[in-house]
Parts: sequence; C-alpha cells; structure tokens
Amino acid sequence: MTFLAPSPAPARALPNATDAPTAPNVPAVALETPSPARRLRRGAVAAGARRLLVPVVVVVLWQSASWLGWINESTLASPGQVWHAFTDTWASGELWPSIWVSLRRVVYGLAIGVTAGTVLGLIAGLSRAGEQIVDGPLQMLRSLPFLGLLPLLVVWLGIGERVKVGLVVVGVVYPIYLNLHKGIRAVDPRFRELSKACGVGRWAVIRQVVIPGALPSFFVGLRFALGIAWLSLVVSETVNADKGIGYLVMQGSQFLRTDVIVMGLVLYALLGLLLEGLVRLLEWRLLPWRQDFAA
Repeated sequence: MTFLAPSPAPARALPNATDAPTAPNVPAVALETPSPARRLRRGAVAAGARRLLVPVVVVVLWQSASWLGWINESTLASPGQVWHAFTDTWASGELWPSIWVSLRRVVYGLAIGVTAGTVLGLIAGLSRAGEQIVDGPLQMLRSLPFLGLLPLLVVWLGIGERVKVGLVVVGVVYPIYLNLHKGIRAVDPRFRELSKACGVGRWAVIRQVVIPGALPSFFVGLRFALGIAWLSLVVSETVNADKGIGYLVMQGSQFLRTDVIVMGLVLYALLGLLLEGLVRLLEWRLLPWRQDFAA
C-alpha cells in the first residue's frame, strides 16, 4: 500500500508594504494648552458670573412682580425706586459720607476685636493654664446676647462713636476666639512630636506647625465675625447717629420711605461682600494648598 504525502498548502503571499492601506492625510493640528494663569482667570470669570446669576434673577423677578402689581410698592419699593433713591442721595452729597463713616466704624471694630480675639485664642489654645483662666469667663459672656449689652455700653462709652465701635468689638471677639482656640487644639499632636524629635524648638513649632494648622479655623471665625460686625453696626447706628448707613435707614423709617430703607440694606450687603472678598483674597494668599485641593 502506497501512502501519499499530503500536498503542501499554497503559500499565502505576505502583504507588501506598498499594499497596506494608507491612513488619510490628516493635517496635524497643534493643540494649544492654556497656561495656568489663563485657566485661573477663566475660572475666576466663570465663578464671578455664577455668583452674580442668582442676585440678577432675584432682582428681575422682584421688578417683574412690582410691575404686575403682585407687590405693593408702598410696602416694598421696587428695584427701580431703590435705584432712584440711590441716585438722589448720591446727588445730594449725603451718600458717600454715610458709606465712609459706616465702613470706618466696622474696620475699627474689626481691627480691635480680631486682635483681642486672636490674643485670647492663642493664650487659651497654647497653654492649659491660659485656657483655665480665659475660657471660663469668655464662655459665660458668650452665653449672653451681646446686643443686650448696648444699654450698658451706652453708660460706659457714651452715645458717640465709641459705643458704635465698642458693640462691634464685643460681637467680633467671640467667633475669633472660639475658632482659633479649637483650631489650635485640633492640630495633630504627632506633627508637634515629630518636630520636637527633629530638634525644633517650642516657638518654632508654634510658628511653623501650630499656627499654619490653625489658620483655616481662624478664617472661618473671621467670616463669622464679618457678619456679626455688620449686625452690630446696624443696631449701634440707631443710637444718636447723625451719619452712616444706619442713619439713612432710620430717616427712611421715620418718613415711611421703603426705597431708602432697602437702599441702606443693599449698601450693607455690598460692603459686607467687599470685606468678604478681601478675606477670600487673604485666605488664597496664605493657604494656597486649599485652592489646589478645591480645584
């Protein structure tokens, strides 16, 4: 029996390089990567637009409700009437001195109150003995409604500028003290132990570890202090004031001018927003790592 060998399979021709399909000739486009500074500017513009969106919508709805008669303009002035009150007060030369006086009072009160609250927070946060001396009296005073201290401050400081600044100081001290004290105590003790193991002295640990670790809590307290400062000013400017935004609001209340009242409230809000922006800028400078984390 004869066995026949299987015939070899026909060899397949390998594709030649010239036979391979060629990719379409797509022009190379250089992709421009925006610089970090440009991305930061774009992000700031977008964030500002988003922040302005809600107030603009509220003003549009408010004005539309006034036009449609849904809001009685004798009870609540329309945005157009508020704008006319603003231009009239500006033309009379009374608006800018009032803004400057109110802003000066708040700045003075914040400077004194933030300084006092920071010193007390450092004393109580860095020392057990300091906490035992400072924390108890401040906690008792904090439980009191500080606006109720206005009659006593009038007796102590009179009815001039000092009582207006003094009420702002009293309201600002507590949030600064509480947040700074808790921020210092919240610093991880392992960082301090590691710094001491590396031969770093006590004051260097406080300066390089404890204070930077407590700064985020300090800025939280500072933001609370800003709101309380303006609240204190609104109340204190009702006491024998002849200038200031509160004086304009009281004049509008006496003559039932809701447009002047709302104008004063809007000015308070805008000045508060200005100081809040300054605090954000300071926080951005001192805590750049938080910006990276947020991004």
